[in-house]
Amino acid sequence: MKSSIRRFLTLALCTITAISLLAGCSNAGSTDAETTAKTVSITNVSYDPTRELFEQYNKLFADYWLQKTGQTVEVSQSHGGSGSQARSVLEGNEADVVTLALAGDVNMLAKAGLIDGGWIDEFDKSSSPYTSTIVFLVRKGNPKGIKDWDDLVKPDIQVITPDPKSSGGARWNFLAAWAYADKLYKGDEVKDKEFLRQLYANVTVLDSGARGSTTTFVENGQGDVLLAWENEAFLSLKEHPDDFEIVIPSISILAQPSVAVVDANARKHGTEDVSKAYLEYLYSDDAQRLEGKNFYRPSNPDILKEFSDTFDLSIELVNIDDSFDGWDAATAKFFADGAIFDQIYKK
Repeated sequence: MKSSIRRFLTLALCTITAISLLAGCSNAGSTDAETTAKTVSITNVSYDPTRELFEQYNKLFADYWLQKTGQTVEVSQSHGGSGSQARSVLEGNEADVVTLALAGDVNMLAKAGLIDGGWIDEFDKSSSPYTSTIVFLVRKGNPKGIKDWDDLVKPDIQVITPDPKSSGGARWNFLAAWAYADKLYKGDEVKDKEFLRQLYANVTVLDSGARGSTTTFVENGQGDVLLAWENEAFLSLKEHPDDFEIVIPSISILAQPSVAVVDANARKHGTEDVSKAYLEYLYSDDAQRLEGKNFYRPSNPDILKEFSDTFDLSIELVNIDDSFDGWDAATAKFFADGAIFDQIYKK
């Protein structure tokens, strides 16, 4: 009797052990399948003018990732006004990474819990792999004689710029103009506001994003001057060399587009490693040169020097932290509902 019980218990234990081993093997196989999947997909939600850059960069990164891991990566792109793009992620666009026009839009996602705190220090140069600035694009021969910001408030000038309520580039435009006025009027904000009121009174079309404003000016022939990202202005000049020229104002702003992994979505999708690598590789020498060729200023100072024939490196550039106390303060002061932009702009 005791012998039969022992045999029964031994058989039961072996059966349980076998089932456990089989389950473990099954789970291990599942994990291995996930980590060695032949194809992985991520989504990059970006702002308007980066279309051409990321079409090229995605191919560069895919080659790098395939050689490193043996895995094919497919990147889906989404473009629009930076503020609108950030809101789309808040509303359910499941981006794995964002490459937006300014840190303020990324902060919006961090405050909502989609991006982990401290994101701005995750990558070099405050998570800004390339920079830009704001310049003027005018028609060939500069028929209105536009040289600096004070020319934009003259009564016969038609200005094209996007809406700072939806566009990150438009916010850089506004702040660059404010920096000029603030220097001119020695910090007199009453005069600064009047200067901006006069400038925006000359705005004839307020598109939702920077690319829309470029289309309005370049393709539709409206306006005398486009307030443009430097890279957008150079791209327009490249495509229409006989129609336009670039005017560099006496003072502008260091525009720092920001990149971040959307941690909540990347964890959900199991794409944390490839998403982080996708943004890290933007700092590689090959990617930095690609950014320069697309008229963005590389964050690597040595590679930036390689493009000194393209970029005016002597222009006076204010920055968001020193001149405006960072994006939270600038947003509250200038762009929140009822703030200075709403006070000075009438449709």
